Amino acid sequence: MPSLSLQSRQGLTLISPTLIYALVMLAAPLAMVVMFSFWTQNYLDLDKTLTFANYREAWTQPIFQVLMWRSLRISLIVTAATVILAFPIAYYLSFHVKSRKALWLFLITVPFWTSYLLRVFLWKVILGYNGVFNSALMNLGIIDEPLTFILYNENAVVLTLAHAWAPFAILPIFVALEKIDRSLLEAAEDLGDGAVRRFFRVTLPLAMPGVVAATLIVLIPTVGDYITPKLVGGTDGLMVANMIQVQFGKANNAPLGAALAVTSMVVVGAISVGIYLLGRKLGGKMR
Repeated sequence: MPSLSLQSRQGLTLISPTLIYALVMLAAPLAMVVMFSFWTQNYLDLDKTLTFANYREAWTQPIFQVLMWRSLRISLIVTAATVILAFPIAYYLSFHVKSRKALWLFLITVPFWTSYLLRVFLWKVILGYNGVFNSALMNLGIIDEPLTFILYNENAVVLTLAHAWAPFAILPIFVALEKIDRSLLEAAEDLGDGAVRRFFRVTLPLAMPGVVAATLIVLIPTVGDYITPKLVGGTDGLMVANMIQVQFGKANNAPLGAALAVTSMVVVGAISVGIYLLGRKLGGKMR
């Protein structure tokens, strides 16, 4: 028994720094945001009386509803496009690259070496009125004047976010594919399954944890992205995070901004749980 007590103390000693860090850096700020959302603010005066007024405004005001639905729509489109495009790359890297996989992974992670802000600015240059894309199309004679619908709208936000988060989708799918026992595919082939049938009955179900992980990794941050819609979205591409920043800044209404943030977290959390359960269900049915 004394040895167990000693082991328990040693275990607490090991996890205590991590626990303290999680409480101070994660739980405490989140608790403060939730607490703020039940208060009201009148310029510099902060009324700490508990109220649901901020949530009523966040849920009923048309502008907030529009921004929330737009954020979810953009995020879902980005997530679907990113995961669908990332799967073939991860599949090719796992099943067809026999050597130098480390080099391929290195090339996939190269975008991480540059600032996220810099990459967004580069897309602004590429998609601009006199940018690389329009200049190339005009030089090829495909268009007579620059296109105006590729920047400062939802299309630009989707394209920029999909590029920025592509590596985050490729890596978890690749890891899941690498864990698949190749003997299972050989057994399916021996039983007469063709390539397509093997993919849907063996490969995809076993890779589903990686697909779900990639989906959540892309979905959750993109809903709350602020920089990309600010720089390339224009008025038609702004998302809920931009409104939250306005409430904490120019509007000087931190409680309403906190209510919008909490609402976003709850909505994204519910969608994430639904995606996780759906992924498990689909993975089980495919096997």
